[in-house]
Amino acid sequence: MGKSNKLGLWVLTALVIGNMVGSGIFMLPRSLSEAASPAGVILAWLVTGFGVLMLALVFGSLAIRKPNLTGGPQIYAKELFKSGSHASMLSGFMSTWGYWIGNLAGNVAMITTFAGYLSTFFPILTSDATWFTVGGITLKVGNGLTFLVCSILLWGTHFIILRGMESAGKLNFLATAAKVAGFVFFIIVGLFAFEKSNILPLMAPRVDGAGHAIGLLSQINGAAVNTLWAFIGVESAVVFASRAKRQKDVKRATMLGLFIALGIYIGISTLVMGMLDQNTLIHSDKPLIDAIQTVLGPIGGKLLAGIGLISLFGSTIGWLMLSAEVPYQAAKQGLFLPAFLKENKKGLPVFSMIVSNGLGQLFIFSTVSKSISGAFDFVIVIATLAYLVPYLISSVYQLKLVITGETYQAGKHRISDGIIAVLATIYSIWVIVAGTADLKTFMYGMILLASGILFYRPIMKKKDSAELKSKKAISA
Repeated sequence: MGKSNKLGLWVLTALVIGNMVGSGIFMLPRSLSEAASPAGVILAWLVTGFGVLMLALVFGSLAIRKPNLTGGPQIYAKELFKSGSHASMLSGFMSTWGYWIGNLAGNVAMITTFAGYLSTFFPILTSDATWFTVGGITLKVGNGLTFLVCSILLWGTHFIILRGMESAGKLNFLATAAKVAGFVFFIIVGLFAFEKSNILPLMAPRVDGAGHAIGLLSQINGAAVNTLWAFIGVESAVVFASRAKRQKDVKRATMLGLFIALGIYIGISTLVMGMLDQNTLIHSDKPLIDAIQTVLGPIGGKLLAGIGLISLFGSTIGWLMLSAEVPYQAAKQGLFLPAFLKENKKGLPVFSMIVSNGLGQLFIFSTVSKSISGAFDFVIVIATLAYLVPYLISSVYQLKLVITGETYQAGKHRISDGIIAVLATIYSIWVIVAGTADLKTFMYGMILLASGILFYRPIMKKKDSAELKSKKAISA
């Protein structure tokens, strides 16, 4: 790959921040207030922030210790078993498949949130009027137009990325800078508009679908999956490690991006709870805009919506880049079909982009039958659980290196890395258990993961055929 397509520290950091601070910052205040009281939300942020810090340290360490394993945390799965074995191939493939599906679902959350904020300027996007009816299916005007907007954003961004990785990365950087400036502005306004009465009582119980009261610890459990969604993307620099100008920038970008995002999330989430009463917040499709409008009126809402659109556009660039990179790097490791290795003249994984965005288009059909907030809530839980498998595997792999002593000299950093790996493993298991407590969510997650088996056999056939040809060539 030419040097012009290599990514520096600040572009990598922007990818980390841009991919983390995307749809979550705009929609999560509502989702979290529905799941937990203010105290539960704040505690969930702190627990998740600590857990993700441990994961980030694991990713940074592995990027330095195993620089040849590029493409994301899912790649480490095959290294847990004997090289070349079916167990190694299957675990690597299934982890990659889950991570890729998570990316595709994440793209939908990003793009549908963009449509939600665009409705500030074009209210027709939320219209419940009937557009047309076919058979027993009725399409509402708002849902139909939202589908069209989401599709245009998806494929428009697709062609922007095809113009070049570095230029797309710089565009993402500019969008990220704009969003950070906008969020700082929101925090300043929020500090003056904060109403203590809106956040009280801090430890109010929540009620589940059966009418049972949910205590504080259960609220934290329930909010844990949602808060983790906010940090999905912390591994973005690791995914693009092979495209980094310097390998040490991968860890630096990961840590820097995490701390900036954590400050933004906790600050804005807490302030929104103090700017809107709980009932208004829970029923809001655009909580940040509704919050700032209480202070600055419609003009403030439109200003923030504009910043939100720039932010979400930048995040869409980053997520589409990430989605295409995952199967491309997996194919390099022999974990995906060789067709995903196809590049254009600029070294971009063009086949992977077409397939990834084509599947993303199918996910976007969820906007036809669901409201924007309904579609968001549905996909973030499924996507987050899909990510947690490779996150857990990365932690276990780091633990394996610590135990075997591989890549460690004279025990340097071995004990501290071991403690970090154990904490990251415990955290990943805890969120998986919390997220799969709901049977429906668990079943959807399992179906998505199991669907990968259909594609595993063709990959193994290709691999076995290639190995057979190689052996014949050597013997000849």
